[in-house]
Amino acid sequence: VPDRDAIDAALVRRLIAAQFPAWADLQVEPVTPGGWDNRTFRLGDALSVRLPSAAGYAAQVAKEHRWLPALAPRLPLPIPVPLAQGQPTAEYPWPWSVYHWIAGEPAATGHIDDLSRFAGDLADFLTALYAIDATDGLAAGAHNFWRGGPLAVYDEETRQTVQTLAGEVDGAAALAIWDTALASTWAEKPVWVHGDVAVGNLLVAEGRLSAVIDFGSSGVGDPACDLVIAWTFLSGESRRLFRDALPFDAGTWARGRGWALWKALITIADPRSPHAGEARRVLAEVLSDPLLP
Repeated sequence: VPDRDAIDAALVRRLIAAQFPAWADLQVEPVTPGGWDNRTFRLGDALSVRLPSAAGYAAQVAKEHRWLPALAPRLPLPIPVPLAQGQPTAEYPWPWSVYHWIAGEPAATGHIDDLSRFAGDLADFLTALYAIDATDGLAAGAHNFWRGGPLAVYDEETRQTVQTLAGEVDGAAALAIWDTALASTWAEKPVWVHGDVAVGNLLVAEGRLSAVIDFGSSGVGDPACDLVIAWTFLSGESRRLFRDALPFDAGTWARGRGWALWKALITIADPRSPHAGEARRVLAEVLSDPLLP
């Protein structure tokens, strides 16, 4: 089993040459940032290669090949559509994918012309996603780390993390938000969820939201998990607009806040995480948000 760093351009070149020789002459370059669940590489000008970085992410390949071509025509922005599926080998033990390349830069305030318009465009995208028939979709579970499932899956971990961070974070405020999140459930029909609506998966071109990528955490269930962007990236007017543009009740927003709280806490508590500083900023947003009780 290769470690994450062994999934490099040389490996991709060997896999392409063996399984897709028509593309063997194309240049392979790692994409930066390259992602954690998957390593992504540029293949020539028009293609990309995406390889799961560990066994726990391998099931996402078949899911994306099955569902992304069905979702794409019903959405107002481009999403990745798989072009070919690579097979496991002795050197690399999991399935992998070739996609069309989607141009754009990961979302950052520096190249977004109007953050409120960005929030509205994202809300429109999610509204369209939630309107797609999810009858046969894959329910939340281990394949997508329970995105769309009940927050209670992470109850023990969250409470333990609050204890671990005692003296570092306001545990009473955090647990009050957590308990409010656990007090409601999604009572509507399950909907498609993206599962990881984060800045690295939202592409911007010419100042506007231009594509949504990485559906590895997608599934069917409660859309609250997709609302974390309200605290991780949006603020003030753009957060208010995002909230007003989506037709959710206070309970759904409370659960979204719970998802954001959980992720911020476990990131702060992980001594290996390079994102602890950013997670502290997000936690402050979650704890101080005036839009929710």
